[in-house]
Amino acid sequence: MRASRSYCCTEGWPPPEYWNPTVPHFPDRTSIVPQRPGFGTCLDSSAETPAEAVLERELAYVRALATDLEETPVLFGHSYGALTAIEAAKEIDAEAVIAYEPAVLPEEYRRHANLADRMEQLIERGDRRAAVKRYIEHVLHPGGIDDLDAWLATWPPWPDCVDLAEEVVRMNRAVEQYQCPTRFDVNVPVFVLSGTGGPDFLRESARAVHDALPHSWFSEFDTISHSGPAEAPELISSTAQLFLREVRNETLEHRTARTNLGR
Repeated sequence: MRASRSYCCTEGWPPPEYWNPTVPHFPDRTSIVPQRPGFGTCLDSSAETPAEAVLERELAYVRALATDLEETPVLFGHSYGALTAIEAAKEIDAEAVIAYEPAVLPEEYRRHANLADRMEQLIERGDRRAAVKRYIEHVLHPGGIDDLDAWLATWPPWPDCVDLAEEVVRMNRAVEQYQCPTRFDVNVPVFVLSGTGGPDFLRESARAVHDALPHSWFSEFDTISHSGPAEAPELISSTAQLFLREVRNETLEHRTARTNLGR
């Protein structure tokens, strides 16, 4: 039986396989997980697409995907993919947006952000692994970790993701350049999610994005990190399904919620 609607799942920098734990929890819908342009098999150079053009490149890609669909999609994004999904909803016909910790920096934090510069310095010294590790520690282990190498040994994207070091730098420059508007011109319902296990600056910006959206629902999950959709797919998916039911029943209110995993 053909799904009644579609998901278009957009990602930050991990490969499309990031969504493998999540997709099975939406059996009634067709899930479309594209390869991000600029990453993996779709590499382009920084001369062709500088940091300031990254968002528009990805928006054009999502717009093209949505145009080709016969059904109105739900845009489900994580990190930079979440920002892309929200921005894309300004122009395309979407049923709703689900955005886990959009890659938006609080303004005061953004003014002093230098992760891209620090990563680039390591790459220039020939230490690509250290550059990517710096990013992983910053975003996935903000409180520190006793043995990062042991953790990486069990993390599926490692070490292949080291090949994307320059692309991660470029994405981070795009994040550092983006300024969150006081109001998003988005007319569809948006579900913004965050977790207490991730960086404080992303939790703060998730709430700022929620406040800037005219039709928004916010939920924060105890202990879940920035890898929420892959880390706790059943919980994230069931909460997203509740949001979509409220969208369809037109009972959505601009409100916040806190979800305790009890772990």
